[in-house]
Amino acid sequence: MNLAVISTIVLGVLLLVMTLLFIFRIVMTWYPNIDVNQFPYKLAYLPTEPFLIPTRKIIPPLGGIDITPIVWLGIFTLLREVLLGQQGIITMAMR
Repeated sequence: MNLAVISTIVLGVLLLVMTLLFIFRIVMTWYPNIDVNQFPYKLAYLPTEPFLIPTRKIIPPLGGIDITPIVWLGIFTLLREVLLGQQGIITMAMR
């Protein structure tokens, strides 16, 4: 395996993990009384919160519901498709 293939795999895994974490954050918004300092919730809270803090300044909660995790889920999904999808930039460059 060359470096380009390994880099692509690492990027794919990173984007997949972030996508899953933001899905978990969306579910966490359904339960506002969750203590984010407890074990399973902290795993999703710590890596995603740096993305969400500045986004909340731009996009306020709608009807008391924080929609910023949905925005970032869309961004990471789009990035994964644009870079690594069947017609993705990196996928096409490696052919």
